[in-house]
Amino acid sequence: MRRTGTTRRGALTATGAIALGAVLAGCGGDSGRPRESERDGAPTAAERVSAARAEKRIRADAARSSMELLGHYERVIKAHPATAAALSPLRDAVRAHAGALVPGGKPPTPPQSRATGAKAAVEELAAAERRTSDAHLAALLEAPPELARLLASTAAAGAAHAYLLTELAKETSS
Repeated sequence: MRRTGTTRRGALTATGAIALGAVLAGCGGDSGRPRESERDGAPTAAERVSAARAEKRIRADAARSSMELLGHYERVIKAHPATAAALSPLRDAVRAHAGALVPGGKPPTPPQSRATGAKAAVEELAAAERRTSDAHLAALLEAPPELARLLASTAAAGAAHAYLLTELAKETSS
């Protein structure tokens, strides 16, 4: 009898499709109208300063949300050791994403969970992944190209993590 529902191959295919779509979204063009700096050939000092400030702000916001998510993973794994085998690879990926956004960052103390059971904690973690992924996608609109590509890939990974965590929550007992 053939298994119906989600398979590992299907999940990986969906993850690849999400990642490709996010990367392509980060590589989009502009409005077609040349900016003042493009007309002159070089950006003005004010444009460079403004762009640097915007990138710094976007990167700091993205790093903060990734570090909070990493702290959330740590807390769930500590509170529910039975979930460690399933959550550790996802936590390690989140750690790599946070490190790419801000090298050497320390995870903040995450807020206390309302969830008490393992299933509820994993569901809460899936919701946190979705929020972080959505925040990274929203930041794409203002991010410069290199940062946009990084945010797109972390958002795609976060969406895949949220999906996998949702499936894990279905299999987890309270």
